[in-house]
This record gives sequence, C-alpha cells and structure tokens, in this order.
Amino acid sequence: MDEQTVSERVRQKLQDVNTAAQNYLFPVQDHVNFTLQQAYFKCAYECFDRRRSQQEIGNCVENCSVPVVSAQQRVENEMAKFQERLSRALMVCQDKFDAAKLQQAKTSALNDLESCVQQTTEDGIKMLPLLAERLKFSFSINN
Repeated sequence: MDEQTVSERVRQKLQDVNTAAQNYLFPVQDHVNFTLQQAYFKCAYECFDRRRSQQEIGNCVENCSVPVVSAQQRVENEMAKFQERLSRALMVCQDKFDAAKLQQAKTSALNDLESCVQQTTEDGIKMLPLLAERLKFSFSINN
C-alpha cells in the first residue's frame, strides 16, 4: 500500500465525518436557518411603526436578531469544539505515523496511520448524535 492510497482513504474518512455531521445536524440547521430566521423577520417587520423613532426601530430590530444570532453562534461554537477535538486526535495519528516511520517499515507505519484515522473518525461520528441532541435540547427542538 502506498502513501497516495492511504491519503485518499483518509480523505474519504474525513468526508464521511463531514457527511455524518450534515445529516445529524440538519434539524438544528433547519431550525436556525428557517424557524428562527422566520421569527426574526416577523419580529423585525413589527418594529416598523411610524410612531417610533429611527433609533427605536433600530433597537427593536437589533433585539429581534438576538435569538437567531445567539443560536448561530452556539452551533458554530459547538462545531468548532468538535472540529478541534477531531483535529487534535488526527494530529496524534500523524505524530504516531512520523515516529513509526523511523522505527519500522513504511508499509507498517501507513497501516497504523490508516487504522488510527479510522478509529478517530469513527469516534468522531459516534459523538455527532450526542452533539446534535445537546443542540436540539438547548433550542427546544422536538423530534
């Protein structure tokens, strides 16, 4: 097995994590991008009242945006933490591979790298339902 083959397999594993993340987080993204955005626009529309000053209208619209902006930030923060954990674990795989190349045959080191990446991506995918449920709970999304 050569490095190019392993590299392609690693890329596929990372794509699998990305696909799983999109699938598990679809209800959350839908809630933020549709339900909360819709509520924001309805709220903002109600702010436009001729009896209000421009400052009052601006403040009202800004207040309407708080739920959707907070939700977007929460999703982004959770995903950033997930990606950071995954990146750290993959760096450990790379470090083990670099050390193994010095001690053993390259083929064996590549096999170990692929195995490490496989385990890391599987562990990451197993975490996604928990992450999605935590976000759904925080946004009161019922399945």
